[in-house]
This record gives sequence, C-alpha cells and structure tokens, in this order.
Amino acid sequence: MSGRAFVIGGGLSGLSAATRLAEKGVAVTLVEAAGQAGGRCRSYFDAALGMVIDNGNHLVLSGNRAVHDYLARIGARDALAGPERAEFHFADLASGARWALKPDEGALPLWVMQGSRRVPGTGAKDYAAYLPLLWAGTAARISECVPVTGALWERLMRPFLLAALNTEPEDSSAALAGAVVRETLAKGGWHYRPRIAHPTLAAAFVEPALAYLAARGAAVKLGTRLRGLTLSARDAAALDLPDGIEPVGPGDAVVLAVPPWAACDLLPGLMVPNEFRAIVNGHFRVAPPPEFLPQDGAPAMLGVIGGTVEWIFAFPDRISVTVSGADAIVDRPRDDLAAILWSDVVDALGIDTVLPPWQVVKEKRATFAATPAQDARRPPARSQWRNLFLAGDWTQTGLPATIEGALRSGETAAALALKHLAL
Repeated sequence: MSGRAFVIGGGLSGLSAATRLAEKGVAVTLVEAAGQAGGRCRSYFDAALGMVIDNGNHLVLSGNRAVHDYLARIGARDALAGPERAEFHFADLASGARWALKPDEGALPLWVMQGSRRVPGTGAKDYAAYLPLLWAGTAARISECVPVTGALWERLMRPFLLAALNTEPEDSSAALAGAVVRETLAKGGWHYRPRIAHPTLAAAFVEPALAYLAARGAAVKLGTRLRGLTLSARDAAALDLPDGIEPVGPGDAVVLAVPPWAACDLLPGLMVPNEFRAIVNGHFRVAPPPEFLPQDGAPAMLGVIGGTVEWIFAFPDRISVTVSGADAIVDRPRDDLAAILWSDVVDALGIDTVLPPWQVVKEKRATFAATPAQDARRPPARSQWRNLFLAGDWTQTGLPATIEGALRSGETAAALALKHLAL
C-alpha cells in the first residue's frame, strides 16, 4: 500500500489501530500528546511508595477476544496472569459472611444447582431472572429489565455490573450489560477467568506495542499534541503539529483515537458522550497476609460487599483496591480516602496493621456514563470524511468502556483505514 496512516492518540485504542496497520505493511505515524503511551492504562514509578505501580487495577477476562488477539500480535501472549479456573471470593463486611463463586467451565450452569457453589441466600431460579438482559433494547435501563434487589443482586450482579459499566447499575444501559453477560457469564467460567497484566500494564500492553511498531519502521511521536485538523468537504487534508503542518492526501488515512472531549475540539459538531464516571484506586505498600498471598504470579482477588472498597488485589509487595462509579468520593481529600479504603482492607482481610505507605489515584473522567442516553451519543468508527476514522472505548463498540472495547475500536478503525488505503 502506498498510502500512509496517521494514528492520533497512543492509548490502547490507538496502539491497537497502529499495530494492526503496521502488521499489514502500512507506513504508520503515531502521535501522542503525553510523554508516554498507554493512556489511562499506564504504569509509573511512584515516589510515595518507592515502587512501580499501575494507575489502577485493570482486570480483563479470559474470553476477551480482542485482548488476546492484540497481545498475540505484539508478542506478549504470556503477559497476563490469572487462575486456571474461574473462582471468585467475596466478603460481606456487614454480615461477616464469606463465600466463593465456583462456576462450571462450560456454558451449562450446573453450578447454580449446588448451594455450596452459588451465592449464599440464592436459589437456582434467581439466576434465570437475569436472562432478559441478553435481549434488552438499547433504550432500557437495567432496573426496567431485571430484579435490582435481593441476595443475588447485592452479592453478585450489582458488583459485577458496576465493575464492568463503572456506572450505578440500576440506571445503566441494559443493552451494554447484556453484551457483557453474553460474552462472559452466559458462556461459562472458561470465558471469565480473571486476568491481570503481569508484571505491569506497561509491560503487557504498551512497551511490546511500541517495540512492535519500531521494528516495522513506524514513527512514534510522544509529547506531541495535535493542535488542529484541516478538513475539506470530503477528506482530512492536513495535521497541525508542533513541528509544522503535515499534509494528508486523499489516499492517506487518519485514525483519531483521542478522548471524546478532545475529539469534539478537533471535529466541531461531533456528537460524543458528555457525562463521565470516576474511578478511585488505592495502593498500599504492605505484604498481604500469608493466606492471601498471590499464587503463580496472579494477584489474589477479593470482592467486597458493604464497604467503600469493591475489589481488593493482593500483590507480593502491596495491596491495591478499586472503587468504581466513585463520583461520590472522588473529591474527598486523599488522606481521608486512604484511611477509608485501608479500613475496609483491614476488615476484609482480618489484619491489624496501621495505615502503611499509600497512594490514591483518582480518575475523574475514567469512562463515559454507561446509561442508555450516553450510549446513544457514541459515534461509529466511520466519520463523514472518507479518510478519517474514529477509535476509542467511547465509540460505538457495543461494549462499555473497557480494555476489550478500546482494543476492538482500534481494530475496527484499522479495518476501515485498510479498505480506504486499498482503493
């Protein structure tokens, strides 16, 4: 192919598009405003902790097709760690109850027939009540389709959907929830074994991608912000970069893989999600208790019911926690948040340790709000300009804002760009 491809944005959607285009022999230029690639999925040395950490606990699942395709492409197939079977442990801080969810590997859910394997306080019939999510319409909220009370909701479905949607599940899109359930819970445990980047997000998702691009002659420009686009009636005609104007021919392709608010600035009139939800992560430099030590490089993981913390991840040298849909707490002082989060860790893990060295990472606009109204604002990958394509977890992927959605959006944009370049 003689045409060039310019990928604007070095987050996971941009890296997905750039590596796919480079794989097909396209001359790629990747432009990223920040000094490092990865976007919200980043790793850095934290001076307060004296160690390299990820900004948050970005969990993926064994059935995430785009994740595994991307890692295989960049030579990082073994960069995820996790248990051999799907098994999820929970602790209810209010009642003191503890249990483990142990689903079957296949799609036939025999596990719900066994009280020792299902959520305490639930019966087999309770699970069938969530089947309507699988065919929910795009305008429906979850609370309009399925029960949002009871033990199954409080102890499994609500925390699962909150983690996936990063929005209060009751008001979230039933269609997006259904998409997640179809690809995970409905397919059996083999498809939702938990996986986490090992040893870091950057080592798994970012550094191998940059090496892959370099090996194929791609130009990667970090710390370079696109200041504007010149658009003709039919095409993107030029990129305004700090080092000058870069002409773009009709036979070239541009993939715009930036956050939605940045896309609006570059493409006035573009309709995008405009409501967002926060995530708060806490990291504590302390070894977990012996019974909670990670196995085989995979961090131990505990779901928390009835606390501020929702998920606890135990690494050999630290404990990390995540709070999704965290708008109610994100503006609280960091010292207060550290104390609140650590109190939940102490209760959940049964340890008696004073607050260790800590770091709190706030993402105020972590994801778009996964409501029906906001989902309807997500644009397709194809724009009104022939050679300009959109990527990002906020585009219309059919999934909520997840790593899987971001990578799929990059694949879609790259496929459209390749068709254009082949004309």
